Order: sequence, then structure tokens, then C-alpha cells
Amino acid sequence: MAETTKLVIVITRGLDDERSSVAWSVANGGIRSGLEVTVFLTSSGVDWARIGAADGAHLNPLDPPMLEMITSFREGGGTILVCPPCAGVRGYGQEDLLDGVTLVGSPAIHELIKQGAATLSF
Repeated sequence: MAETTKLVIVITRGLDDERSSVAWSVANGGIRSGLEVTVFLTSSGVDWARIGAADGAHLNPLDPPMLEMITSFREGGGTILVCPPCAGVRGYGQEDLLDGVTLVGSPAIHELIKQGAATLSF
């Protein structure tokens, strides 16, 4: 069996839930481990991709601030995808999102799963 080199992390938790901090920590750990990591933001998790949303967030005092974790993930080569209906219901368009973040539906992660990606959900 081939070694899994891809990881998809689905983050459904937003600015007020410590599980978001855990998810971004795991995502960064995957990058450092050499995995190709894609984060798919859904529900209130889409807030993490909105420009300025993570600026003051620090959900777990033992983790780095959220903006630092998201920046590290992006600089490490991680991919961030955002559910279009979840963004739309919050009034977010592409212009409201961080540079490099893509509005794309779930078929994008289904394709990664078909390619053998492991999945985690927070």
C-alpha cells in the first residue's frame, strides 16, 4: 500500500472555539512532517479566511496566536479552500478573503480523497 502524502483537514469551527486552534496546529504539524496539507473551511470555519478576522485571536494560550498559525501554514505551502455557500451566507466574496484562498466546492476535496488523502475534521 502506498504511503499517504496528502492530508485534508476540514475546519467547521470559528473564532470562538478552541478546536480551531487544534486544527491549525495539526495542519502545521502535517506541513512540517512533509505532507501536502489542504484545509477546507466550512460553516463558521470560513471566518478564518476573512481578511483581518484572525488578527487578535488567541484561543489557546499554549498555542501561538491564530494569525501566526495561519500565516505559518500558508508560508509552509498549505492550501486553504473555502466552501462557497458557507462564505456566501456570511456575505463574504473572494475580495473578503486572504490572498491565495480559493472559494471552491466539496468536489475539490473529494478529488484529493480519491488520490489517497487522509482526512481529519474539527
